[in-house]
Amino acid sequence: MMKYSKLIALACGVLTLTSYTPPPSANGEMDAFIDDLMAKMTLTEKVGQLNLLAVPSFVSGNASDDNDSREQLIVDGKLGAMYGSYVAEDLLAAQKLAVEKSRLGIPLMFGYDVIHGLQTVQPIPLAMSTSWNPELIERGARAASLEATASGINWVYSPMLDICRDARWGRIAETFGEDPFLCGELGKAMVRGYQGTDLADNTTVMACVKHYALYGAVEGGRDYNIVNMGRQEALNGFLPPYRESAYEGAGSFMASFNDFEGIPAHINRYLLNDLLREEWGFKGFITSDYEGINECVNHGIGDIEEVTALAIEASVDMDLNGSAYMDNLENLVKQGRLSEKDIEVACRRVLEAKYKLGLFEDPYRYLNLQRYQREIHTDEARQLSREIARECQVLLKNEASVLPLSKSAKIALVGPFAVAAKEMQGSWSFSRFADGCVTFLEGMQEAVTGHGGSVTYAEGCWVLEDKQLEQDMVNQYLGAYKPGQVIKPVHTRPNEQLVAEAVALARRSDVVVAALGELNNMNGEGVSRSDITLGLPQVELLKALKATGKPVILILTAGRPLALTETEPLADAILYTWSLGDQAGRAMADVVFGDVNPSARLSTSFPRNVGQCPIYYNHKNTGRPHQDGAAYSRFNSNYLDCIHGPLYAFGHGLSYTTFEYSDVTLSNNEMTADGQVKASVTVTNTGKRDGKEVVQLYVRDIYATSSRPVKELKGFEKISLKAGESKTVSFEIGRKQLEYYNHALQLTVEPGDFEIMIGHDSQHVNKAKLTVN
Repeated sequence: MMKYSKLIALACGVLTLTSYTPPPSANGEMDAFIDDLMAKMTLTEKVGQLNLLAVPSFVSGNASDDNDSREQLIVDGKLGAMYGSYVAEDLLAAQKLAVEKSRLGIPLMFGYDVIHGLQTVQPIPLAMSTSWNPELIERGARAASLEATASGINWVYSPMLDICRDARWGRIAETFGEDPFLCGELGKAMVRGYQGTDLADNTTVMACVKHYALYGAVEGGRDYNIVNMGRQEALNGFLPPYRESAYEGAGSFMASFNDFEGIPAHINRYLLNDLLREEWGFKGFITSDYEGINECVNHGIGDIEEVTALAIEASVDMDLNGSAYMDNLENLVKQGRLSEKDIEVACRRVLEAKYKLGLFEDPYRYLNLQRYQREIHTDEARQLSREIARECQVLLKNEASVLPLSKSAKIALVGPFAVAAKEMQGSWSFSRFADGCVTFLEGMQEAVTGHGGSVTYAEGCWVLEDKQLEQDMVNQYLGAYKPGQVIKPVHTRPNEQLVAEAVALARRSDVVVAALGELNNMNGEGVSRSDITLGLPQVELLKALKATGKPVILILTAGRPLALTETEPLADAILYTWSLGDQAGRAMADVVFGDVNPSARLSTSFPRNVGQCPIYYNHKNTGRPHQDGAAYSRFNSNYLDCIHGPLYAFGHGLSYTTFEYSDVTLSNNEMTADGQVKASVTVTNTGKRDGKEVVQLYVRDIYATSSRPVKELKGFEKISLKAGESKTVSFEIGRKQLEYYNHALQLTVEPGDFEIMIGHDSQHVNKAKLTVN
């Protein structure tokens, strides 16, 4: 039996082990160590490693029967990992039970949804993607891993690499947008940030790529729905980000709720085994999503025993909060439906993850309570959150250069999002410092102090016309259904009165800043919307403000692209801030007052109308194509009642300066399929301010054996240019930029002509022709 030494010191939360010799770190010796351990394990203990349940509230909450049962499961060796707590004392208590009280002393892993920071909340992933800055996102993931490990967490359910083309889907907030190349590059950056170069370092965490696969393509943008898609489309347009993170060395994957080709992802052997493991070479472990195996029964595949067996056979190694494995695996082995070898394969993968995390060397390496006190919500973490947020605000419109504002101006700040600290966090944020998020009002008032200006606030309007629905959403987010929790009413006065007060304030001011958008509980998991416009009270407020004749700056807090066709004419400038996190107010003020020149670019197409969804730039042509931005034309592929194409295109984003692009030059106009050419362009800052530009490379295969998209992003570079400065940016073009999966699902580069496009966004590009022989 494997034994750990007695704990000989517990001072200030630091635990020390003596006389235990850790296993060597070489893979062969890891295998020998796990072979020896598994030889001592019973079938019950092997199954136990595959179970993942919530952490009991040993210290932070009230005792309960549920806690007692979980404690016993730990002692009996029936749990391999736990999730759902960042309270280090609770995790320490659970780990001590596993190490000191269970028969073999196998340590637990502790997982958590660290989606965009932990205690120091960073911008939501969709916002981060608009930075087009992998290095910055890697730094953000690194900072999140520091806070996670200081809290006892060693496994994070991130990054989420689901491609989403439909703004109705609430979880688009957690994605990196609609493009597989951009998503793949940012996903790799997050994996690097989380995992570092050594998983056994107690400041790194194991990444969990989710949701595998295609969850962002649910039909109608309705969460948990089915996916209608063939393999060719999946391989070309949706699966590459998962593949790239597997190549990057991500330690784990999470299966998705949806089906693919009629088979739920949790039991889809093609996705999980054939593609992920065999073709891409993934060696880590796969966990279910929350009760995802149990939910396969609702898909009509089989009863709970059957879907449990299918999940193991498809190579799902861990069951998150379900009872499928705990209740059924041993019986399935006894019945002969599964072999013990099937269980051992999954068990080994989980044990390997624990070995790589260094938990067998020191089960308490992530449970230093001094770190918990010292490394949470630090000045450095908050400054980095602000730095990220500065690069995540997309300037959609800026008529007559109304932005940036002068700090000596008399500013009316109106709207319910101006003082909404918790709405700055976005979905999937659980910080205990939420009340301390810097609001827009605080950030702007801080910025004008000492400069002669003023910022005066008025509530302005309700968020939604349905006041009770708005109240319910806020109640759910703030936890109103917990015993003893009291939530103040969202609104106590009529909307008309709020609008009138805002208009009066606007008339007394030089300029109006309207802080509007959608509540946290209007996006995220389980929050799909069939109407993605601003609520009627907000539109009515904008109309009233526009009528004053004062310049109107619209600041939008949201977790998805909103349909702004009605809204756009009512504002002189639109700054899309998404949900910016801990330092939202300061970061917004940095941009609005011009201390920072906006450099974000859209990672999603903004629809004019929800009826256009799904909408995306890298679509294929039809036999009767229609020009983006053109009005209705009968017998072309367009809508009778809507201008064709997006309101704002993928890659769009304005700056306080201007940039000019030269023609695209190629080092050679011809190449072989395995050859390489260099595409170059010179970019000049033609304005009076220093700024950053995202230079974007797109490729189109003009004629192919399968119809190809009108353009596909294949490279980008974010550059800084001083006023008047020019830089030449070059991209290497080779097989990886030109290949695709053809109708036979073969990865190929076909001979013929390609368009090489470089420019400011997906609609404004300069072109050159490349011929592949």
